Amino acid sequence: MRKLGRTTLSSLKACLSILALATASVVFGQNNHEEHHQDSAHHETVVEKIEHAEHAELDLHESPEHKEAFNATEMIMHHIADAHSFHLWGEGHDAVSIGLPIILYTENGLVTFCSSDFHHDIDGKVVVEKDGQRFVNAHEHIYYANETADAHGSFVSHDVEDDSKITNAAPLDFSITKNVVTMFTGVLIILLLFITTARFYKKNGHNTAPRGLAGFMEPLVLYVRDEIARPNIPHAKVDKFLPYLLTVFFFIWVNNLLGLIPFFPGSSNLTGNISVTLTLAVFTMLITNLNGNKAYWGHIFNTPGVPWWLKFPIPLMPAVELIGVIAKPFALMIRLFANITAGHIIILSLVSIIFIFENAGWAGLSVPFGLFMSVLELLVAALQAYVFTMLSALFIGMAVEEAHH
Repeated sequence: MRKLGRTTLSSLKACLSILALATASVVFGQNNHEEHHQDSAHHETVVEKIEHAEHAELDLHESPEHKEAFNATEMIMHHIADAHSFHLWGEGHDAVSIGLPIILYTENGLVTFCSSDFHHDIDGKVVVEKDGQRFVNAHEHIYYANETADAHGSFVSHDVEDDSKITNAAPLDFSITKNVVTMFTGVLIILLLFITTARFYKKNGHNTAPRGLAGFMEPLVLYVRDEIARPNIPHAKVDKFLPYLLTVFFFIWVNNLLGLIPFFPGSSNLTGNISVTLTLAVFTMLITNLNGNKAYWGHIFNTPGVPWWLKFPIPLMPAVELIGVIAKPFALMIRLFANITAGHIIILSLVSIIFIFENAGWAGLSVPFGLFMSVLELLVAALQAYVFTMLSALFIGMAVEEAHH
């Protein structure tokens, strides 16, 4: 129990050192633009009005110009991607969202404003002027705006050969996005868990039966130590790496669960963002290789049991081993990213079935399957945290294990 208390305190220090907190001012923005159109149908008889109404209704149902088909791909990619605001409800100009701080480093220095100034626009049609500079939001990327709009009303230019590629210059974007807010929320939850648990053991001693939040945390901490760290890392060095393993486990697990909450401050695809998984994988790679002993590096550059000519002058085996140094964290990055993103896509695809077939009867099929997948994602959230932590412990253990004679 004494070790558990010290481990909890060490985990708190690791959490504070790895995950830096920042203060983000969240501003509510709502754009209420309404357009009013008036009809000027003079000298029409009642029969003519009815005929015109019937023709208008017929054109609305038959003409593809008036009725845009539901684009499931666009909807899904929009929901799993990062954004500069938190969408609450509504669509288009009537949407209600939480505006987040835009922080740009430009040619004229630092520029800040609220994302609500873009009025929910992501097509580069709304220009924000700050400090003599003009900015637009195109597909959740901030660019410098053109002086004039094109035929579609957009202030960004596209590549002639690849219309999806925008050629405008972009400032350095350090904005507080939806994923960043969710990460801060996850960090606060982790700090609450560790600080409360550490205070309990500090106040009641290490021989007291855990209660409350400490009773919830102790089995998890012991599981990571006894079932993940100790089987893979030499016992004499477990305590050195346990704080990192605990931090990674709870960071991934908590943020996976936040991603399953369909409303603020959840709903973001944080661990399905490849930049986040890349950062976590780099942490594991650095800890592994910086703590690698003589036997670890000797196995890479002087692989035992391999003919000398595959080491020198043809360094085939060292090249293969060095590729493995990069491939291990790469596998960590892709596995977490792909599994979490796939779960979100499957759930959103099941919901999209109702709108694709435009029949509420499909809800009887898609809703139960979507509910089943959501419950399954609760298991996946913990499973992916376990797999990432276990493989990290395995790689670290291989680097610090003494050579066998």
